[in-house]
Amino acid sequence: MSTDKIVMQTEDLKVSFPVRRAGHSTTVQAVRGVDITLRAGETLGLVGESGSGKSTLARALMRLIPSEGTVKLDGRDVSGLKPGAFRKERKRIQMVFQDPYSSLNPSLTVGASIAEPLKVHTKLSAAERAERISEVLALVGLNADYADRYPDEFSGGQRQRVAIARAIVLNPEILVCDEAVSALDVSTQNQVINLLEELRDKIGLSYLFISHDLAVVRHISDYVAVMYLGEIVEEGPVDRIFGAAAHPYTQVLLNAVPVPDPVAQRATTKLLLRGDIPDPTNPPSGCAFHQRCPFAMEICAQKAPPKVEIPGGGVAKCHLHTSGPVLAGRAISSLTEAGTETGIGAAYDGTPKSTLPAVAVSGNLESSL
Repeated sequence: MSTDKIVMQTEDLKVSFPVRRAGHSTTVQAVRGVDITLRAGETLGLVGESGSGKSTLARALMRLIPSEGTVKLDGRDVSGLKPGAFRKERKRIQMVFQDPYSSLNPSLTVGASIAEPLKVHTKLSAAERAERISEVLALVGLNADYADRYPDEFSGGQRQRVAIARAIVLNPEILVCDEAVSALDVSTQNQVINLLEELRDKIGLSYLFISHDLAVVRHISDYVAVMYLGEIVEEGPVDRIFGAAAHPYTQVLLNAVPVPDPVAQRATTKLLLRGDIPDPTNPPSGCAFHQRCPFAMEICAQKAPPKVEIPGGGVAKCHLHTSGPVLAGRAISSLTEAGTETGIGAAYDGTPKSTLPAVAVSGNLESSL
């Protein structure tokens, strides 16, 4: 159960990398001015295409790579802390990585891997560490005697449980899950997702859950942020995002999910993109998405869109809500199918529907999820 207490917040977070191309130095802008807020007991889902900057953002939050901007934990700015000072804060935010096969040291027993954070951050005795290891193994559904085994003796799902046990052994407030279930088969994914939900309710964790699987994000998240080319282009409550997407890119992601029913799939009109993903060393002017957006206007190439509050909760960065063909919250009929009332800016009443021009979206958004 999420609360109003903010446990993590970023303000204008930026990450850039120097690269050399054709003998010239340039910069990749991987994360560009990201603002996110995570509340206690909440799961914030982060979605976007590969290369959109999701994992880079996660590593910046963990201070694994240099960044600019502000990161706050429980209201305290930790972005400027020196490594020694941040070490005290690190136990409050831990990470579960994508690949359970490479995130565990094959030369260490499971117990030794889980004990490492305890050795670094606590003064527990060997007996106390062993007791704590048994506790967290039980929490993730593994037997205590597994502590003496090596990673190659476990399945992928069991290894990811071990990785989760290692991440929670210090009783963190926040767990950053970077594609934590994408390397697992579907049945094992469900088990790990259920485990994460149980841990959230049992020990009060908050999650930043990064995934390209929209069905998984919809199931586990309370709030969703959509990332494109290093920016958050839309965010909002999970039901509003999946029921009434306010940004064209969000709708593209939703339309990319296959429809199980072949008849419904053939009846679906897809939202088509133009061109390729822009070069991150030279991002487009104005709206980062305008070169691929089927609804792009002249202003989209000239000016970055502001954040606009969306009915149903959250915000979107899109000129269609401020300078587009919108009248009193309803789309002008030239952009909608005959008889269709839903349009960009339409009020969200809780019923799943697209908030984009109906000519370009699937006929049944709910069935595609």
